[in-house]
Order: sequence, then C-alpha cells, then structure tokens
Amino acid sequence: MGQLPPDEPPTGFETCSKRGDLVHSLDSDNFDDGYEITNPAATNRYSFRSSIVSSDYAAWPTMAELADVDPSLGILENRRGALVSIDRVTLEQRMRMYYDKGVSWESLVATGSGLSKDAARFDARNARTKAITVEGFEEQSIRRLMVRPMDQRWCYYTRVRPIWNEPRTSYVDQCWEGNAALVSRRQGVADPEGTPFFFTSAVGAQHALSTDAYYVPLRLRPGITARPGKAKQEALFAPDMVLGEAETANLSPAARAYLVGLGIFEPDADADTADLIWMHALAMGYSPAYLVENADGLRQDWPRIPLPTAKDALLASAALGRQVAALLDSDTPVPGVTAGGIRPELREIARVTSTSGRPLDPDAGDLALTVGWGHAGKAGVIMPGRGRLLPRPYTPEEETAIRHGAADLGVAADDAFATLGAATSDVYLNDHAYWRNVPTEVWSFTIGGYQVMKKWLSYREQSLLGRPLTAAEATEVRDMARRLAALRLLQPALDANYRAVIAATYPWPAATPEHRSDP
Repeated sequence: MGQLPPDEPPTGFETCSKRGDLVHSLDSDNFDDGYEITNPAATNRYSFRSSIVSSDYAAWPTMAELADVDPSLGILENRRGALVSIDRVTLEQRMRMYYDKGVSWESLVATGSGLSKDAARFDARNARTKAITVEGFEEQSIRRLMVRPMDQRWCYYTRVRPIWNEPRTSYVDQCWEGNAALVSRRQGVADPEGTPFFFTSAVGAQHALSTDAYYVPLRLRPGITARPGKAKQEALFAPDMVLGEAETANLSPAARAYLVGLGIFEPDADADTADLIWMHALAMGYSPAYLVENADGLRQDWPRIPLPTAKDALLASAALGRQVAALLDSDTPVPGVTAGGIRPELREIARVTSTSGRPLDPDAGDLALTVGWGHAGKAGVIMPGRGRLLPRPYTPEEETAIRHGAADLGVAADDAFATLGAATSDVYLNDHAYWRNVPTEVWSFTIGGYQVMKKWLSYREQSLLGRPLTAAEATEVRDMARRLAALRLLQPALDANYRAVIAATYPWPAATPEHRSDP
C-alpha cells in the first residue's frame, strides 16, 4: 500500500496511501481493470459517475414527453395544516368558523389556527377579509387530498389567493370526478426511493412524494393551453372560468402518432383509450426489473417509458397497469383484495387482533396508537418513530394461505414467499392490540421515498391525532397491507411484461424544443 523500505525515511508523498496506490498501479498488468468508462451527457446531467441503466433507456420518451400538458406540481398549503385534516367534520367546523362574518378576528386568533398566523407572502388578517368578501363557505370545497401514497385526507380548496400558498388552479381544474392522474417527480432525491410512480383520483399535494410530486391528468377539459408552441403553463384559468364538457386525452402529438402507428385512431373517444399509454407507464413503473436495470437513469430525470411496437402488447401492458392503478387508489374498493370474497393469500394478512383474545372496543380506546410511531418535531413537522414491530416466522395457517393463494394465481409458492417476504411481523397499535401478519416486503414497501404503512402510522399516534383510531381507520390499515401484498404478488407478471416490451420497443422521435426534459 505504497510503503517505503524500512531503511528509507518517509518523505510525506509516500505516506499518503492514496497517492502511493496510484503510483504502484502503474506497474499493474491489468491497469484498465481498475477503471470504468463513463459518458457524461445531457441525459445524465454530465455526471462522471458510473451508471446502472439499460443501453436503450436514453432513447425512450420521458413521462413529460408523452403528455400534451406539462406535469404540474400539486397544491401547497403552508398554513400549518389549517386547510387539511384527517377528520372531515373537524375541517368543516374550522372552515365554517373562518368564513363566518360574525366571528371576530380576535376569536379566530384565539383558536390558534394557521390561517390566523402571518407567513411569507401571507398577511393573515387581510387574506381573511378578502376571502369572506368574495366568497362564503362552500361544502363542495371540501375535497379528498392525496397527502402521501395511500394516505388520503380532506382539504378545503379555494382559488382565492393567498389562502393556499400555491393553489395551482390549472391543475386542480382537471381534478374532476371521473378523472385521475399519474404521479411522479422530476428526479430522484430519496434513498431508498422505491418506485417513483403513483396514481390517484384525488387532488394531490406538492409533497406527496419526496420531495416534490408532479401530476399528469389522464384527460383534459377545455381551458388549458395545449401544444404546439406552448410554454409551461401555470394559473391559466380566470377565477370565474367554467370548464367545458368535451374531454381529450392528455397525449402529446408524438404520443398520438405512436397510437396511430398501432392502429389506434381515436384516443379522445373514451377514457379507456385515452388512458392506454398512462396505464402502460404504471405497469412499467411497478416492475422491479425496470427499476433495478434503470436505477441511475431514473434518478437523473423524469422516468423514461419504453413503448411496445405492437398493439396487443400495449393493450396487455395497460391491462396490468389498470390492476396497479386500482390497488393504489385507496378510495376505490378492489374485489378479492378489499371487497367481496377476499383471496386466500390475503385473507390472513393484517388482521386486527388483541393480545388477550378478547374483542377490541374502539369506543373504549382499544385502537389508540401509543407505541411511538410518530412524534412532533420542530416547526410542527411530524417525525416517524420506531413504534413496535415484532418479526416472526409465518404460522402454519398463514403459510398454507399463501400457498393456496399462489396456486390460484398460477404463481409458484417459492416465488410468492420471495415477493411477500420469507418472514412476517406483527405491527402493534398499543400494548393489547396489533395487526397480525404483515409480511416483511409488504411492511417495507416504499413509494416515492416513503415507507407507505409506517408513514401513515406516524401521523396518527394518539398524542398527535388527539384520539384513538376508529374501527374504519384500523380496517384501512388492514386493507392497505392487502393492497401492497397484491402489488407484490403482481411483480412476476409485471417483470415479464417489461421484458416483452423492451424486446421490441418503438423508436421514439428525437426530442423537439417544446418536449425538452431539462428545466
């Protein structure tokens, strides 16, 4: 390691092992073996870091290139949670008080509401005066909000500035009933990140992924400026604009040309056709092989999506993507997973159980989270805690259920255990209640940098929530675990689909200026 013979004094140069190693490497018979060739380019932000990425990745279109309207950041509150709540009734009472002209400013300040506290670009008193002058409380303004993956809450949405820090009206106006959005980010910032894709039919928050979440509405109604020659759009709607009823697919001209090449001529005709490319993108994004083989490429920029050359391949991939979408959208029941006859391999997952075997009584506080899943940090930020997780082997009954379910799915039992995890855990609410049997890979499932189940629990510790969980919320956790387990069990099919697509990939045209993915 660059050492001098004992009879020679050190000079300072040789005592630096790194420099010494470099000098001695000149004598190596395999000098080039210690180095890798890198290719700094715009596609990898001119990085000299070696990359894990498939050879064709840079030729695939980015998520942004597939859309006619640029991905939009979600809405941003910055009002200390005053406009968002886990409990709908609590939010409604808070906002009725805010809009009540009979409630004095001093009374509102006394509640400690974030809407009564000044912030950057927010004069709280003037903002309230403006709000109650131009509008009153509207019950339909209470909407579902995606705060984190599989964590849906309630928000009070108003276009009146500056009540929301960033209301992003252009985006929210496309969040109409029956529409949905693909969710991703500009570049990876979390490690581990898991998959950088999500899907939601709710309005989305800016920080729903780590750090910023961007939303691509699958379909559009009139009011947004589309290509060609558009700049990135923001706040293009007038406050009183009414959207038309006509719907178009949110697909760029190049994406439409791709569909025409497959013999698909009317993407605007119906929702299923409009969604084909986006459901295919979701199927790609939940393939472990896609994530592993393109890890460094995914980290650099918008995710890139390989497109199949055959119509049948696109339809098959989109069908898989629809299964993924249904499992991700926690407001939508999924037969066999959260509704109807539950599949055998999911039936034993995350059952709410008492340590004593007695029935649990939600009204008596038996479902309170009190084992340290979360705590308040500085500036009101919620920090995840260790909680209480008891790893263990599967019981014979749990193992049998997985084997039977795997057989029904046509999956080898060993593959089912590989995707769910070789062991399981009991996840505790408190000293006498727990969710029994949450497989290892279900518990660790990470989307957009957030460990899904643990993140959900961290916000609902009783000291933060101010109450125990309801029976419905305990069931929501059970259903969340079952959805994630079903996603895990789809992985072999998703990988096979990805392999089939990259075996015959559509040659995407070179990027045009309006489709550039750089900022």
